[in-house]
Amino acid sequence: MPEVGPRGGARTSPAPAQVAAAAARVMARCDELARLTAVPGTVERVHLSPEHARANRLVAGWMAEVGMTARQDAAGNLVGRLEAVDPEAPALLLGSHLDTVPDAGRYDGVLGVLVAVEAVRLLRTGGDGDGGGPARSPFPFALEVVAFSDEEGTRFGRALLGSSALAGAWDPRWWDLTDAEGTTLRDAATAFGLDPDRVGEAARRPEELVGYLEAHIEQGPELDRRGRSLAVVTSIASARRFQVVVEGRARHAGTPYDLRHDALLGAGEAALAVERVCRDLHHVVGTVGQLQALPGAVNVVPGEAHLSVDLRGELDHDRDLAWQLISAALDEVAGRRGLRWSADEVHAAPAVACAPLLQDVVRAGIVARLPGREEPDALWSPAGHDAMAVARVTDVGMLFLRNPDGTSHHPDESVARADVAEGLRALVEAVAHLAAEPR
Repeated sequence: MPEVGPRGGARTSPAPAQVAAAAARVMARCDELARLTAVPGTVERVHLSPEHARANRLVAGWMAEVGMTARQDAAGNLVGRLEAVDPEAPALLLGSHLDTVPDAGRYDGVLGVLVAVEAVRLLRTGGDGDGGGPARSPFPFALEVVAFSDEEGTRFGRALLGSSALAGAWDPRWWDLTDAEGTTLRDAATAFGLDPDRVGEAARRPEELVGYLEAHIEQGPELDRRGRSLAVVTSIASARRFQVVVEGRARHAGTPYDLRHDALLGAGEAALAVERVCRDLHHVVGTVGQLQALPGAVNVVPGEAHLSVDLRGELDHDRDLAWQLISAALDEVAGRRGLRWSADEVHAAPAVACAPLLQDVVRAGIVARLPGREEPDALWSPAGHDAMAVARVTDVGMLFLRNPDGTSHHPDESVARADVAEGLRALVEAVAHLAAEPR
């Protein structure tokens, strides 16, 4: 399908050489951003840090290069805008995030921002693209690229801060969150040059937006296993997180087994139950990422153990069923070993479905670039994304790119330049298909 111009005319799809050059820029700029790190030799770039500021400045320059005006909003998000012919037109948001986890890879989040910038380069009219006049969106909507400031929650322990602000879902209690050094979010924002009392200005209204499309590496191995480069994302995982405490009785290491009430062994059985339950259910994954024994002496039977449980599911019902079954397993273990257990739920988020229309245009974008291929792959995302927060204010859609071996949040995270080129083509076509839809 040809791309649609602002008056309903057609534009020529970008030439393969243009797409290849854009993909090469994306890869090189991912490397360049990876050098903006707080820890030499690794990638670590957290919210409201000097590295965050440098990344915003660098990407703002790249936005300007393709004709966008760039600004930093009241929450520290970077926003680039390519105006439509009608300056009052709503905007289609494209983007992802620039922050990272500690010892990160170089593509999670960052790739989606840079692919969005290059998509704008390939889609624009005017400027040094077609000559004559300023660069414009060729569609009846503006194009905006959003580089969210804090998706990971690494510094303050609360994820999706930037996208929550954009969605008008900021909670004033978050200002009291502290980092490992004891700095509050409020103080960090002030030092960064933001005014905490104006964070509401980052919020967008539904009528200002057409929707949100995010390109992201798959944080899993499915595309690699299937030999496919791209997939339509159908939904983003529902999640629940718990801090579980198992209580027994601390005793000398010489205590006979029939007199022991070992909290650590009970917690170990609980961790195995998480794996067993989630393996047996459809599209649910569970993780015990933390386990601590108290008092922690080498010659004392642990009297207390703490463990975390992270549950993610395609559907809320299946996720909740997993917790019910894990709770029943904990009851059985505690009864058999003479233990007690309790759980504090520290996070809950419902599944977020990608909008049917945006799924359709992403699917059409993939098909347009891969002629003769059967129906594109469709995957749900077990990982969280900024789209979860943005869905509060507008429809969301996502495009997955193959991540060899599925490794993510790790220096071995990877993506092939050829797959980036395919993703760029698909995103450009998806935007064109969206513009062709009756409004």
